[in-house]
Amino acid sequence: MAGSVSPLVDAQGVTRASAVMIAVLRCGVALMWIQNVAWKVPPDFGRVNNDGLYFWANKAVEFPVFAPYSAFVDGVVLPNIEIFGWFTLLVEGGLGAFLLIGLATRFWAVVGLGQTVAITLSVLFAPHEWQWSYYLMALAHLAIFATAAGRSYGVDGVLRETWSASSCQLSQLMVRLS
Repeated sequence: MAGSVSPLVDAQGVTRASAVMIAVLRCGVALMWIQNVAWKVPPDFGRVNNDGLYFWANKAVEFPVFAPYSAFVDGVVLPNIEIFGWFTLLVEGGLGAFLLIGLATRFWAVVGLGQTVAITLSVLFAPHEWQWSYYLMALAHLAIFATAAGRSYGVDGVLRETWSASSCQLSQLMVRLS
């Protein structure tokens, strides 16, 4: 029957299997961020014992990938690790939480890509690091953005129609972020 939509395909032509896999990717990346929050421990974020976030941020100075970034880490981040540590903890916690539930997913995919770039610039050339892991992290965030992954079994998919129908500025913003 021409023009009909199979129960296995939505109105945009996304198969149920594709939607499930997009949701699995989104949730897998979310769990990665949540797990990585565990070793960002306040209040000193590893400064005293040279471990945790302080240790890994220092890799940007020891094994520079991009000299201006290394100088920034050395001169600004490491001396103020407590401030940057809290920022990192909140950003990565937010990444995990929002990607897991699929809310404002495109926004959080961009944040994740930015965080991935910062991590890559810190540890890409450190010994025993598998460089492709950082490239794959970036690609995963690009896929989450490109597929609007929160629309697949996420809050974005549940609320997008309501947001689209509303003239409220917050609703219109959520349409763009989802």
